[in-house]
Amino acid sequence: MQWTKVLGLGLGAAALLGLGIILGHFAIPKKANSPAPQDLDLEILETVMEQLDAHRIRENLRELSREPHLASSPRDEDLVQLLLQRWKDPESGLDSAEASTYEVLLSFPSQEQPNVVDIVGPTGGIIHSCHRTEENVTGEQGGPDVVQPYAAYAPSGTPQGLLVYANRGAEEDFKELQTQGIKLEGTIALTRYGGVGRGAKAVNAAKHGIAGVLVYTDPADINDGLSSPDETFPNSWYLPPSGVERGSYYEYFGDPLTPYLPAVPSSFRVDLANVSGFPPIPTQPIVCALGCPVNVSVYNRLELRNSSNVLGIIRGAVEPDRYVLYGNHRDSWVHGAVDPSSGTAILLELSRVLGTLLKKGTWRPRRSIVFASWGAEEFGLIGSTEFTEEFFNKLQERTVAYINVDISVFANATLRVQGTPPVQSVVFSATKEIRSPGPGDLSIYDNWIRYFNRSSPVYGLVPSLGSLGAGSDYAPFIHFLGISSMDIAYTYDRSKTSARIYPTYHTAFDTFDYVDKFLDPGFSSHQAVARTAGSVILRLSDSFFLPLKVSDYSETLRSFLQAAQQDLGALLEQHSISLGPLVTAVEKFEAEAAALGQRISTLQKGSPDPLQVRMLNDQLMLLERTFLNPRAFPEERYYSHVLWAPRTGSVVTFPGLSNACSRARDTASGSEAWAEVQRQLSIVVTALEGAAATLRPVADL
Repeated sequence: MQWTKVLGLGLGAAALLGLGIILGHFAIPKKANSPAPQDLDLEILETVMEQLDAHRIRENLRELSREPHLASSPRDEDLVQLLLQRWKDPESGLDSAEASTYEVLLSFPSQEQPNVVDIVGPTGGIIHSCHRTEENVTGEQGGPDVVQPYAAYAPSGTPQGLLVYANRGAEEDFKELQTQGIKLEGTIALTRYGGVGRGAKAVNAAKHGIAGVLVYTDPADINDGLSSPDETFPNSWYLPPSGVERGSYYEYFGDPLTPYLPAVPSSFRVDLANVSGFPPIPTQPIVCALGCPVNVSVYNRLELRNSSNVLGIIRGAVEPDRYVLYGNHRDSWVHGAVDPSSGTAILLELSRVLGTLLKKGTWRPRRSIVFASWGAEEFGLIGSTEFTEEFFNKLQERTVAYINVDISVFANATLRVQGTPPVQSVVFSATKEIRSPGPGDLSIYDNWIRYFNRSSPVYGLVPSLGSLGAGSDYAPFIHFLGISSMDIAYTYDRSKTSARIYPTYHTAFDTFDYVDKFLDPGFSSHQAVARTAGSVILRLSDSFFLPLKVSDYSETLRSFLQAAQQDLGALLEQHSISLGPLVTAVEKFEAEAAALGQRISTLQKGSPDPLQVRMLNDQLMLLERTFLNPRAFPEERYYSHVLWAPRTGSVVTFPGLSNACSRARDTASGSEAWAEVQRQLSIVVTALEGAAATLRPVADL
């Protein structure tokens, strides 16, 4: 009995001990083999590259450019619905799609009173009237929806005066005329496109008392000197003699009535009389008028119109709060086959391929992808600007990068990319893996380097990236939000043409047949751009470590510093201004960027904590924001990036410093102009020191 009791107690104790061991085994935390973090899947990447179809891109373009689709027109709204339909398709659609509408101020010519330019004789009789419309060469230039050539936002008026040729309409052109003793007050200035912005021509002219401005396209600038009908479209890619370039003459971007605010019903609107940035005098684009005097009758009108953005979203599986944005505008001046529909045709094909993988359950990105079709870009980047104004904080906190594909194919010779330095690495990686169109077996990268290249002190000979101005919807993202951005396109062989842009730009001859026959027969260049953009999207949205290389900014900063030292150093010394703090700030940035790159390299060799990688990725993502200073350029609107703001000075260095030195050069020490030089130098130094601090380990304050 006692033995049985002891045995029972022993067995009970053993059972309790065993239970404790089992519980302890599961209760004590252990370093288990965690699944590998989601990273770029090369098989998925290859699948996407294979499935991007040139024929589908061609058919997209045919549909998109079938009719004129001026911003806010019925056809523009039809295309909004087309995008929504594609992005909600049950087999190839995205997670969600929606349109958002803004009420914005646009400008149109009067249909009842068309704009007119007449040449009059000594007695006041009309000798010649310039064509109001372009010649109906292919049957597509004469429809009721083809807007007549006009200068959007130019005021109405009927000035009359002697015609004075003013070259490009730059300030120096008008000063040269005055030097020659030519009286400008009350005249009509005839200017060529190019050289300065459209609106600047009218602003410069008005300063000299000129009553009106005419703008024409010089065949020498876009047609390599060819202009006869048998040498131009539809017989070649050159602009027919009657072609006239339309465009916005508004000097800023965004809705004119709601600067820095989204154009929603609750927003304050500036009184129309106080709006700035419009041309101060009547302006009209023409074929080319010779003779004098000239009567100019402009009957443009301003209208509040609804314009829509369309967004399509693929939610990220791991980091849904990090966004990779890919966008293009939708509106055009007429048919817009090249500008912008070549880009939208690619947008639709990319979203189809990714949407199909999504719906099949084959793939979901690590980070969210947002596809965007912007409204009213041609009037001044309105849709994208309103979007950045409405979601300013959210986008600044969460956006990894913005990819813009507007005109996807200017011509079919080579890739051309504009962007900020951190995106260089991901673009290079993508293009090295994609075959270039045409004969031979070159990659897009190897073909690109043949046309546009530079010598890098770090990498040797590499393709050169252009810088981003304000020519498309990337502008508010880089200049206003400080988001690393890029613009991707195929373009010309500069040794074979001197065209400043493709010849039918903003005319009624920018049609599907123009692209199909002359720009890109077979659409292989469109496909190459789609593959490049698609690879960049996947690398940015799926890679565990963000493929943004901040150390590539070091080359830019060093180049800017050397230019300041060589071209401004002596001048600054004369006014007791030292570049020493700038030298130190650049060196700090270089050191911190290199150290961050080393930390990333070390982590990539191990199995890092995803949270640790997330913190590093945020440093990469947020670096661009550190170069923003909203008070750096009070005379500019939306420009706050101290490295990429407009530069009017001749020295290729930090723009604020270059511009300030240019204005102060001929003034005395102690003047306000030299105080501004010192302020701009301090702004740059502070920005660089802040950037270096952002790159340090996050726990290091």
